[in-house]
Amino acid sequence: PAEGKPLEIGKGRILREGTTVAILSFGARLAEALQASDQLAGFGLSTTVADARFAKPLDTDLALRLAREHELLVTVEEGAIGGFGAHVMQFLAEVGALDRTNFKVRSMILPDVFIDHDSPPAMYAKAGLDANGIVAKVFDVFGARHAPELQPSEIAVLEDRARRRR
Repeated sequence: PAEGKPLEIGKGRILREGTTVAILSFGARLAEALQASDQLAGFGLSTTVADARFAKPLDTDLALRLAREHELLVTVEEGAIGGFGAHVMQFLAEVGALDRTNFKVRSMILPDVFIDHDSPPAMYAKAGLDANGIVAKVFDVFGARHAPELQPSEIAVLEDRARRRR
């Protein structure tokens, strides 16, 4: 921005508005989330991208809004099991947001495996935390239901990527 503006503690922000998928990024994966949103738009999936900015205090209004207005919420972080995504899911469970029919939540974290040293983009790709990994996660959840224009071979490639990351 032309003029600096202080961050409000505990408040995230929405960078892109969509209706079907919500990607809630915490940390340095925000650019990849935006790229994934662009790719998903190419498949006809309207995607919201939000930057959590803070884990504690959690922006509960933002998390609840994303859960209420989307079919799928994907949290993306460079953390481990029990991190930001778990914090979001605990909150959503406590307020009953996970009880909604046809609503799904997935958390993307660093896998609990050794990743050989490489360039950062290659390591993130191996971890599944790049734009392609986020897209693969979405199609792992939705399958072909939301992407009828995909060819069976394209769907198979996306499903195979998702399987290899598990």
